[in-house]
Amino acid sequence: MGILHLTKLLADVAPQCIKETELKTYFGRKIAIDASMSLYQFLIAVRSEGAQLTNADGETTSHLVGTFYRTIRLLENGIKPVYVFDGKPPEMKGGELNKRMEKRAEAQKALDKAMEAGDQAEVDKFNKRLVKVTREHANECKELLKLMGVPYIEAPCEAEAQCAAMVKAGKIFATATEDMDALTFGSNVLLRHLTFSEARKMPIQEIHLDVVLREMQLSQKEFIDLCILMGCDYTDSIKGIGPKKSIDLIRQHKCIEDILKSIDKNKYPPPENWNYEGARDLFENPDVTDPETIELKWSEPDEEGMVKFLCGHRQFSEDRVRNGIKKLQKARGTSTQARLDGFFTVLGTTPAKRKVEDKKKNTPSKRGKTGGSGKGRGRPK
Repeated sequence: MGILHLTKLLADVAPQCIKETELKTYFGRKIAIDASMSLYQFLIAVRSEGAQLTNADGETTSHLVGTFYRTIRLLENGIKPVYVFDGKPPEMKGGELNKRMEKRAEAQKALDKAMEAGDQAEVDKFNKRLVKVTREHANECKELLKLMGVPYIEAPCEAEAQCAAMVKAGKIFATATEDMDALTFGSNVLLRHLTFSEARKMPIQEIHLDVVLREMQLSQKEFIDLCILMGCDYTDSIKGIGPKKSIDLIRQHKCIEDILKSIDKNKYPPPENWNYEGARDLFENPDVTDPETIELKWSEPDEEGMVKFLCGHRQFSEDRVRNGIKKLQKARGTSTQARLDGFFTVLGTTPAKRKVEDKKKNTPSKRGKTGGSGKGRGRPK
C-alpha cells in the first residue's frame, strides 16, 4: 500500500515536486529498483491481457520475461539498474499482511462465484487481485539477474528502506517503485512507472523529496508523522481524518502527540493502543545494510548460462533469447558511458537572476574588468 492517497495529495498541494520524464532522461544513472514491485507489475500486466505466460507444465514465466526484456531496455537507455529484494517484513507490518490475506480470501470466493456464472470480465478482475509475488519468483529472478551480470541486493527488511538508504548515501541516483513510502524513508528522488512506462505508454514520474518538503512547508520529521496520520503499512490511522485534514493538522500542531491533545476524540477516535511511535521509528531508523559496505558491480553476461536457464525447463525461444543477449551485450557498452553532468554542473538561471546579471554585465566598470560579453563564463556551485 505505501502511504494512502499521498500521490493525490502531492499533486494537489505540492505539484512542483512532480515532473514527467522519459526513460532516456536517466542515461548514465544508477537506479535502485524495488524488485518485488517490479515483478508484481509484470505478473499483473500479463494477467490483465487475459492470460498468464507459462511453460508446458503450467509454471508461470511472466516475471522472467518481464525482468529479462525490461532490464535489457533499461541498459539500452544507458541506465545501470540495481534490483533490491525485500527481506523479512517488520513485525509491525503483520496487521497489514493479515488484511491482505483476508482480501485475497474474499477475492478467491468472488472468483469462484464468477467462474460458476461464466462471467469472464469478473474472472479476469479477481484473477488479477490474486496475483502474488512468491519467494520462488524472487529466487528465479535473482538467478536470472546474476546470469545477466546485473547486481541485486537482498535487503534485511523493507526494499524501499534499503533503496532510500543508498540514495541518501549517494551510491544511487533514485529509487524506482510505486510505493510512496520510499519518500517517507527519505529517498531524495523517487521514480514511478520506470519499469513499465513504455509498455503502458505512461510518462515516468520523478518526485523530489526536498521539493515535497519545501512545497508542503514541512520538515522530514513532520512529513513522516503526516504519512502515519494518512495511513501506512505499519499501523492503523485515525478514522475520519483524510489527507487534507491530516496536512492541516500537521502544519498547525507539528506532531501526532500534539494533534492527539487537540482533536475531539469522540469525533475522531484514534486506534486502540495506537503505536504511531513504533511506526515513526521504523521510518526514521529502518533496518538496512550499510550502503558503504555494498559493492555494486555490473559484469559480463553469461550467454550459455542464460540460454540453459531460460530455454531448458522454462521453454523460452532460443532464437529470441540469443537476440536479447546480443542487445544486452551491446547495451553494456552504452551503460558504461558517463553522464555529462558527472563532469560539469549546469546552473539554471531564473528570469530574476538573469535580469540582475545582465545589469551587472552592462555596467562600465564590469565591462572593463571582464573585457568582453562574459559569454561562456561560469561560477562554481
